[in-house]
Amino acid sequence: MASSQTSGAPAPRPGVVLAARVVYGAVALAVAVGLVVQITLIFSGGTDANSGASGTAVPLATRLVRLFSFFTIQSNLVVCVVAALMAMDPRRDGRGWRVAQLDALLGIIITGVVYDIMLAPLLHLTGWAEVATILLHYVSPWLAVIAWVLFGPRRRLGIRTAAAAFIWPVVWLVYTFAHGAVTNWYPYPFLDAGHLGLAQALVNAVMVLVAAVVLAVVVMIADRFVPALLSPRVGSTPQPASADPTGPVAAP
Repeated sequence: MASSQTSGAPAPRPGVVLAARVVYGAVALAVAVGLVVQITLIFSGGTDANSGASGTAVPLATRLVRLFSFFTIQSNLVVCVVAALMAMDPRRDGRGWRVAQLDALLGIIITGVVYDIMLAPLLHLTGWAEVATILLHYVSPWLAVIAWVLFGPRRRLGIRTAAAAFIWPVVWLVYTFAHGAVTNWYPYPFLDAGHLGLAQALVNAVMVLVAAVVLAVVVMIADRFVPALLSPRVGSTPQPASADPTGPVAAP
């Protein structure tokens, strides 16, 4: 997955690499704690920080399926894995890895923005559920963005990498509507086709996707022009906007 170090950009100072390890490690730890708290609440019949639902009237298996059907949980899982791997090797690179990094960043930003604007006013959480939502909806997005802004790495994102990063959200939407059609349960009110009607729910989904595309463009511009403390891994070529990630990652 990682490209070899041969020639090209100079290696960053050891202190920068250490700082990146610490920051990305903090991201992974915060998300892991939030996920553990939330999963524990589900097993104990506590409150789901995503929906506010609680109790054991719904079978545990169903509660777990619903939990992992939330985009919040999926995006935080991606962030946790990506941040943990970045903590081990902050200059990790690879074609699939670039997609995973972009998925983590876009997914968690959308999670934070959608929750703060559309969902937080509907929920009034207390206790451990409030702890979980703070970690998964606020701390995780902010820390992930700060880590990427500070350390990058940069100049890795092209149009095809961005396109590949949208496979997961689109598959999630297809699953959400298919699962909802069978169970009449939808993870978010703005996607509730049973209540809003399928047409309006699809319009809402498309609006969120369009917002995500705009966000992806902003991230690609920042990736291209905003400096970061970590230079591209030696042996990697900065990826132009039209580059095909299936091609070779050659030395500059």
